Amino acid sequence: MRVIVIGAGVLGTMHAWQAVQRGHEVVHIEREAEARGASVRNFGLIWVSGRAAGEELATALRARELWEEIGAAVPGLGFRANGSLTAVTTEAELAVARAALARPDAAARGFRLLTPTEVREASPALRGELLGALACDRDAVVEPRTAQRALREALHRSGRYTFLGGREVRDVTGGNTVRDDRGELHSGDAVVLCTGAWLGGLARELAPELPVRRVRLQMMQTAPLGEQLTTSVADADSFRYYPAYDGAALDAMAAAQARPPIAAEHKMQLLMVQRADGGLTIGDTHEYAEPFAFDVDEAPYAHLASVAEALLGRPLPQVRRRWAGVYAQCTDTSRVVHRERVRDGVWLVTGPGGRGMTCSPAIAETTANELGW
Repeated sequence: MRVIVIGAGVLGTMHAWQAVQRGHEVVHIEREAEARGASVRNFGLIWVSGRAAGEELATALRARELWEEIGAAVPGLGFRANGSLTAVTTEAELAVARAALARPDAAARGFRLLTPTEVREASPALRGELLGALACDRDAVVEPRTAQRALREALHRSGRYTFLGGREVRDVTGGNTVRDDRGELHSGDAVVLCTGAWLGGLARELAPELPVRRVRLQMMQTAPLGEQLTTSVADADSFRYYPAYDGAALDAMAAAQARPPIAAEHKMQLLMVQRADGGLTIGDTHEYAEPFAFDVDEAPYAHLASVAEALLGRPLPQVRRRWAGVYAQCTDTSRVVHRERVRDGVWLVTGPGGRGMTCSPAIAETTANELGW
């Protein structure tokens, strides 16, 4: 079988990976020279902890297994089973962590509730005033800026993979043939479009009523911390963001402690991950109303820095990079992804939202199974 994959972000690359692993030939087409969107502008988190019970959690857990398998085969991914700590600083936040630990799926998520002493032992770099932390042993991380490149290099070694960067697909004709903007035709037995947040052009022509919206975020990265941050870190605002924590304890927390206005305005949470070079990736904000601004706002960065410094108990290293990104999210946020056959043999897969990096291997596996690859 010959599979045409359009889009070289993590979702498209994982579809290419699935096809090659199953013995098929892949032609992979990307409108940029290489991925430049949300797949390289994220934390690299494989985030199991906050996923909604049911399909979303099952997808994340399967993806976590696949990431570990792929990471063993492709060391360049930088896969690390580092786990995470969601730090709590008030009794109301601690109650949410305890409620999470009482969930029937807490063991599957790898939840543990740590005392302040145990937090220091697990992550000595966290020297702030904490009441404890909710640990998730199933969380992990890869290096987002280089992951797709490492995967492509491994795919090339199969001898059944061709990557065509700098080409925009303009049309999908009969017989599963795509035409790029150089006028070249590429034929296959199946076509999978993973166009990310690029929802216009061909994607709109093929699926004009996509139940998908775009979300904009801001993030930053520091110089090396100078010490190891042994786990990924979240603050208790992540309880408000992730569906796993919904319930009476979260409602009580929301009533007991108002968010700072800047955090509420930008729908913020703190996530913090140490990169392979020792720097920290820190975010993020969420903006849903288009048109999005073309610049970045400084106030959210200042808030994120202050929260990070409070947890670390020290000043942050110099911020070296700031950026904005946009991802596609199903408007029904309970859906893991939107998968639609838009023509015979042509599938559009989009809208995983902030779950894209986490869930992409399992999403691609499901596509491959459903299409009978």
